[in-house]
Amino acid sequence: MPGVGPEDVVLTADGRVIAGIADGRILRIDPTDDSVTILADTGGRPLGLHVDPDGTVLICDAERGVLQLSDGQLDVVVDSVDGAPLPFASNIIRDTDGSIYFSSSSRRYSLADYMGDLLEHSGTGRLFRRDPSGTVETLLDGLYFANGVALAADGSCVLVAETGAYQVTRYWLTGPLAGSHDVLIDNLPGFPDNIALGSDGLIWITLPGARDPMLDRLFPLPGVLRKLVWALPERMRIKAAPTVWVLAVDLNGKIVHDLQIEGTNFAMVTGVAERDGTLYLGSLSESAIGITQIP
Repeated sequence: MPGVGPEDVVLTADGRVIAGIADGRILRIDPTDDSVTILADTGGRPLGLHVDPDGTVLICDAERGVLQLSDGQLDVVVDSVDGAPLPFASNIIRDTDGSIYFSSSSRRYSLADYMGDLLEHSGTGRLFRRDPSGTVETLLDGLYFANGVALAADGSCVLVAETGAYQVTRYWLTGPLAGSHDVLIDNLPGFPDNIALGSDGLIWITLPGARDPMLDRLFPLPGVLRKLVWALPERMRIKAAPTVWVLAVDLNGKIVHDLQIEGTNFAMVTGVAERDGTLYLGSLSESAIGITQIP
């Protein structure tokens, strides 16, 4: 791959992989021959992606907001909410009715300083909906580093990963609970990042790193103590052991797959797409896409 950091991966209708890398380029990769096509350059840092059946790509750019790439043209969809710039757009999905659901990880920290948000435990992440008319509303606020977003196969709910809370939160869209939220799964063994609905109907969750006992002890402490840890030199900060790790859960929150190996040749999995038993993996730190089969 001609670049580093394909943070998220999505699949086109014909089985090609779309990813955005650290230098701003949006790439299309053909897994059959490893050929790479440059589709666009956002001029920022693309993170979460969604691709429509017609090939239109929605992009969460941490620096520019929500973008749309269609027929080679890149347009801004959302760059402000309630009159304020949209910070740290993280992940995105489009519903069949045209509504767009997307997350913002933090009001206080940028992607480069994301560990600051986790240590401060600021709870300033949000989940938004943009309806087809262009109106944007906040569905959930106070999320602990809102990250991956996915829709249930039946459209009953939208799910958002809270990296700093080790959980996936569910916002109900239909039925008697519509407009309320609860937790699909909590106490995850690692930090959830991007999530995705698989062709198997399961919700696939990436875990770029395992939980750290020091962080677990820090979270209940006063914020000033956590800020002191953030102020430590880089060499003294918390570092997760390299791993390749994804989970799959059903809509009852039951873990169906728990797949993990040591990250010797590939690590820090932050994006996942599943189709017909094949997993495609993105990474914030690698210069490749991982491909494997569900055992």
